[in-house]
Amino acid sequence: MKLKLFFFLSFIIFIHTHAQSYIFGKIISESGTEMQDVNVVNIRTDEIVVSNRDGHFMISGRQGDELRFIKAGYERLTKIVSQENTESPMNIRLVRQTIQIPEVEIKQGLTGNLKIDSKLYNKPQKVEKLLKEMDRYISQKSDPRILAARPGEFVQPKGEGFSIGKVKNKWDDVDLMKYIRASLGDDYFTNLKIEKPLIEHFIYYVFAGGFERKKILKYGFCSDADLNRFQRFVLTRISSYRAPQTQR
Repeated sequence: MKLKLFFFLSFIIFIHTHAQSYIFGKIISESGTEMQDVNVVNIRTDEIVVSNRDGHFMISGRQGDELRFIKAGYERLTKIVSQENTESPMNIRLVRQTIQIPEVEIKQGLTGNLKIDSKLYNKPQKVEKLLKEMDRYISQKSDPRILAARPGEFVQPKGEGFSIGKVKNKWDDVDLMKYIRASLGDDYFTNLKIEKPLIEHFIYYVFAGGFERKKILKYGFCSDADLNRFQRFVLTRISSYRAPQTQR
Protein backbone atom coordinates (compact mmCIF):
# COMPACT_ATOMS: atom_id res chain seq x y z
CA MET A 1 0.00 0.00 0.00
CA LYS A 2 2.81 2.41 0.90
CA LEU A 3 4.56 1.57 -2.34
CA LYS A 4 1.46 2.42 -4.39
CA LEU A 5 1.02 5.68 -2.52
CA PHE A 6 4.66 6.55 -3.20
CA PHE A 7 4.30 5.98 -6.96
CA PHE A 8 1.03 7.97 -7.01
CA LEU A 9 2.62 11.00 -5.31
CA SER A 10 5.64 10.77 -7.61
CA PHE A 11 3.33 10.77 -10.62
CA ILE A 12 1.48 13.90 -9.37
CA ILE A 13 4.77 15.72 -8.77
CA PHE A 14 6.03 14.76 -12.25
CA ILE A 15 2.89 16.14 -13.94
CA HIS A 16 3.07 19.36 -11.93
CA THR A 17 6.75 19.86 -12.76
CA HIS A 18 6.47 19.22 -16.51
CA ALA A 19 3.08 20.81 -17.12
CA GLN A 20 3.08 23.49 -19.81
CA SER A 21 2.30 26.92 -18.34
CA TYR A 22 0.37 29.56 -20.23
CA ILE A 23 0.01 33.32 -19.96
CA PHE A 24 -3.51 34.66 -20.32
CA GLY A 25 -4.50 38.28 -20.78
CA LYS A 26 -6.54 40.96 -22.44
CA ILE A 27 -5.43 43.84 -24.68
CA ILE A 28 -7.29 47.15 -24.81
CA SER A 29 -6.72 50.54 -26.40
CA GLU A 30 -6.34 53.89 -24.64
CA SER A 31 -10.10 54.33 -24.77
CA GLY A 32 -10.70 50.90 -23.23
CA THR A 33 -11.80 49.19 -26.46
CA GLU A 34 -10.89 45.50 -26.88
CA MET A 35 -8.17 45.15 -29.52
CA GLN A 36 -8.32 42.36 -32.09
CA ASP A 37 -5.46 40.99 -34.23
CA VAL A 38 -2.62 42.13 -31.97
CA ASN A 39 0.52 40.02 -32.48
CA VAL A 40 1.85 38.63 -29.20
CA VAL A 41 5.41 37.26 -29.47
CA ASN A 42 7.31 35.27 -26.84
CA ILE A 43 10.93 36.27 -27.53
CA ARG A 44 12.34 33.19 -25.79
CA THR A 45 10.28 30.60 -27.71
CA ASP A 46 9.55 32.63 -30.91
CA GLU A 47 5.90 31.64 -30.51
CA ILE A 48 3.42 34.11 -32.03
CA VAL A 49 -0.31 34.30 -31.26
CA VAL A 50 -2.99 36.81 -32.24
CA SER A 51 -5.61 38.31 -29.92
CA ASN A 52 -9.26 37.51 -30.68
CA ARG A 53 -12.07 39.99 -31.25
CA ASP A 54 -12.53 40.43 -27.49
CA GLY A 55 -8.85 41.31 -27.07
CA HIS A 56 -8.02 38.06 -25.26
CA PHE A 57 -4.84 36.10 -25.90
CA MET A 58 -3.17 32.94 -24.60
CA ILE A 59 0.49 32.05 -25.12
CA SER A 60 2.81 29.49 -23.55
CA GLY A 61 5.38 31.04 -21.25
CA ARG A 62 6.86 31.29 -17.80
CA GLN A 63 8.14 33.83 -15.34
CA GLY A 64 10.93 35.97 -16.78
CA ASP A 65 9.85 35.59 -20.43
CA GLU A 66 9.73 38.70 -22.58
CA LEU A 67 6.44 39.23 -24.41
CA ARG A 68 6.18 41.73 -27.23
CA PHE A 69 2.83 43.21 -28.36
CA ILE A 70 2.73 44.53 -31.93
CA LYS A 71 -0.07 46.14 -33.95
CA ALA A 72 0.18 48.53 -36.86
CA GLY A 73 -0.49 52.11 -35.84
CA TYR A 74 0.29 51.52 -32.17
CA GLU A 75 3.43 51.83 -30.06
CA ARG A 76 5.18 48.48 -29.64
CA LEU A 77 4.99 47.29 -26.00
CA THR A 78 7.36 44.90 -24.23
CA LYS A 79 6.33 43.12 -21.02
CA ILE A 80 8.40 40.87 -18.74
CA VAL A 81 6.29 38.05 -17.28
CA SER A 82 6.15 38.21 -13.48
CA GLN A 83 5.05 35.58 -10.98
CA GLU A 84 1.72 37.39 -10.69
CA ASN A 85 1.17 37.16 -14.47
CA THR A 86 1.47 33.35 -14.29
CA GLU A 87 -1.31 33.21 -11.69
CA SER A 88 -3.72 35.90 -12.90
CA PRO A 89 -4.59 37.50 -16.28
CA MET A 90 -2.19 40.07 -17.76
CA ASN A 91 -3.85 43.37 -18.69
CA ILE A 92 -2.22 45.23 -21.60
CA ARG A 93 -3.01 48.75 -22.83
CA LEU A 94 -1.61 49.84 -26.21
CA VAL A 95 -1.04 53.49 -27.07
CA ARG A 96 -1.60 54.82 -30.59
CA GLN A 97 1.51 56.16 -32.31
CA THR A 98 1.73 59.92 -32.25
CA ILE A 99 1.98 61.77 -35.56
CA GLN A 100 4.23 64.77 -35.30
CA ILE A 101 2.92 67.85 -37.12
CA PRO A 102 5.63 70.14 -38.51
CA GLU A 103 5.96 73.34 -36.55
CA VAL A 104 4.37 76.34 -38.26
CA GLU A 105 6.09 79.64 -37.68
CA ILE A 106 3.71 82.57 -37.47
CA LYS A 107 5.32 85.92 -38.07
CA GLN A 108 3.88 89.22 -37.01
CA GLY A 109 2.87 91.51 -39.86
CA LEU A 110 4.65 94.70 -40.72
CA THR A 111 3.87 97.59 -38.39
CA GLY A 112 5.35 100.38 -40.47
CA ASN A 113 7.84 101.17 -37.72
CA LEU A 114 11.34 100.56 -39.11
CA LYS A 115 12.94 99.83 -35.72
CA ILE A 116 10.26 97.27 -34.74
CA ASP A 117 10.07 95.61 -38.18
CA SER A 118 13.87 95.26 -38.39
CA LYS A 119 13.91 93.39 -35.06
CA LEU A 120 11.10 91.10 -36.19
CA TYR A 121 12.52 90.15 -39.59
CA ASN A 122 16.26 90.54 -39.13
CA LYS A 123 18.09 88.12 -36.85
CA PRO A 124 20.40 89.70 -34.27
CA GLN A 125 24.10 89.64 -35.20
CA LYS A 126 24.94 87.31 -32.29
CA VAL A 127 22.35 84.78 -33.56
CA GLU A 128 23.68 85.02 -37.12
CA LYS A 129 27.24 84.45 -35.88
CA LEU A 130 26.23 81.47 -33.74
CA LEU A 131 24.34 79.85 -36.65
CA LYS A 132 27.33 80.26 -38.96
CA GLU A 133 29.66 78.70 -36.39
CA MET A 134 27.28 75.76 -35.93
CA ASP A 135 27.05 75.20 -39.70
CA ARG A 136 30.84 75.29 -39.99
CA TYR A 137 31.23 72.82 -37.09
CA ILE A 138 28.66 70.37 -38.52
CA SER A 139 30.29 70.48 -41.97
CA GLN A 140 33.67 69.45 -40.57
CA LYS A 141 34.63 65.80 -40.86
CA SER A 142 35.20 63.87 -37.65
CA ASP A 143 38.73 62.78 -36.72
CA PRO A 144 39.01 59.03 -37.57
CA ARG A 145 40.83 58.52 -34.29
CA ILE A 146 37.71 59.58 -32.40
CA LEU A 147 35.52 57.07 -34.24
CA ALA A 148 38.05 54.23 -34.03
CA ALA A 149 37.28 51.31 -31.73
CA ARG A 150 38.98 51.20 -28.34
CA PRO A 151 41.40 48.36 -27.47
CA GLY A 152 39.42 45.18 -26.83
CA GLU A 153 36.16 46.69 -28.12
CA PHE A 154 34.11 44.49 -30.47
CA VAL A 155 33.70 45.85 -34.01
CA GLN A 156 31.03 44.46 -36.33
CA PRO A 157 32.81 43.12 -39.43
CA LYS A 158 31.72 44.47 -42.80
CA GLY A 159 30.60 42.15 -45.55
CA GLU A 160 27.62 40.69 -47.36
CA GLY A 161 24.64 39.59 -45.38
CA PHE A 162 21.24 40.69 -44.21
CA SER A 163 20.85 44.21 -42.85
CA ILE A 164 19.53 44.37 -39.30
CA GLY A 165 18.74 48.08 -39.39
CA LYS A 166 20.40 51.15 -37.95
CA VAL A 167 20.66 52.05 -34.30
CA LYS A 168 18.02 54.77 -34.65
CA ASN A 169 15.53 52.48 -36.40
CA LYS A 170 12.54 51.37 -34.33
CA TRP A 171 12.59 47.94 -36.03
CA ASP A 172 15.23 45.64 -37.42
CA ASP A 173 14.88 42.87 -40.04
CA VAL A 174 14.06 40.33 -37.31
CA ASP A 175 11.08 42.42 -36.15
CA LEU A 176 9.86 42.87 -39.73
CA MET A 177 10.32 39.17 -40.53
CA LYS A 178 8.26 38.13 -37.49
CA TYR A 179 5.57 40.70 -38.27
CA ILE A 180 5.24 39.57 -41.90
CA ARG A 181 5.12 35.89 -40.91
CA ALA A 182 2.49 36.56 -38.23
CA SER A 183 0.40 38.78 -40.53
CA LEU A 184 0.43 36.52 -43.61
CA GLY A 185 0.41 33.22 -41.69
CA ASP A 186 2.40 30.06 -42.33
CA ASP A 187 -0.29 28.77 -44.72
CA TYR A 188 0.56 31.58 -47.16
CA PHE A 189 4.14 30.29 -47.45
CA THR A 190 3.34 26.56 -47.40
CA ASN A 191 0.92 27.15 -50.28
CA LEU A 192 3.95 28.47 -52.17
CA LYS A 193 5.71 25.15 -51.46
CA ILE A 194 7.96 26.73 -48.81
CA GLU A 195 8.43 24.31 -45.93
CA LYS A 196 7.79 25.68 -42.44
CA PRO A 197 11.44 25.40 -41.27
CA LEU A 198 12.47 27.50 -44.32
CA ILE A 199 9.86 30.28 -44.00
CA GLU A 200 12.12 32.68 -42.12
CA HIS A 201 15.02 31.92 -44.47
CA PHE A 202 12.78 32.65 -47.48
CA ILE A 203 11.62 36.00 -46.02
CA TYR A 204 15.25 37.02 -45.53
CA TYR A 205 15.91 35.87 -49.12
CA VAL A 206 13.20 38.25 -50.34
CA PHE A 207 14.71 41.05 -48.24
CA ALA A 208 18.15 40.42 -49.75
CA GLY A 209 16.65 40.51 -53.24
CA GLY A 210 16.01 44.23 -53.00
CA PHE A 211 12.71 44.57 -51.10
CA GLU A 212 12.64 48.25 -50.05
CA ARG A 213 12.02 48.54 -46.30
CA LYS A 214 13.97 51.54 -45.01
CA LYS A 215 10.87 53.48 -43.97
CA ILE A 216 9.31 50.39 -42.38
CA LEU A 217 12.39 49.81 -40.21
CA LYS A 218 12.79 53.52 -39.43
CA TYR A 219 9.26 54.04 -38.12
CA GLY A 220 8.53 50.47 -36.91
CA PHE A 221 5.31 50.36 -38.95
CA CYS A 222 4.32 48.00 -41.76
CA SER A 223 1.11 49.04 -43.54
CA ASP A 224 -1.26 46.87 -45.54
CA ALA A 225 0.20 48.45 -48.68
CA ASP A 226 3.67 47.30 -47.59
CA LEU A 227 2.36 43.75 -47.06
CA ASN A 228 0.78 43.76 -50.52
CA ARG A 229 4.06 45.06 -51.98
CA PHE A 230 5.94 42.26 -50.20
CA GLN A 231 3.58 39.63 -51.67
CA ARG A 232 4.10 41.03 -55.17
CA PHE A 233 7.84 40.93 -54.62
CA VAL A 234 7.59 37.30 -53.47
CA LEU A 235 6.23 36.35 -56.90
CA THR A 236 9.42 37.67 -58.50
CA ARG A 237 11.70 35.71 -56.16
CA ILE A 238 9.93 32.38 -55.59
CA SER A 239 11.14 30.74 -58.81
CA SER A 240 14.81 31.56 -58.18
CA TYR A 241 14.49 30.35 -54.58
CA ARG A 242 13.03 27.01 -55.71
CA ALA A 243 15.61 26.49 -58.47
CA PRO A 244 18.50 25.26 -56.25
CA GLN A 245 16.13 22.89 -54.45
CA THR A 246 14.91 21.49 -57.78
CA GLN A 247 18.44 20.91 -58.99
CA ARG A 248 19.33 19.00 -55.86
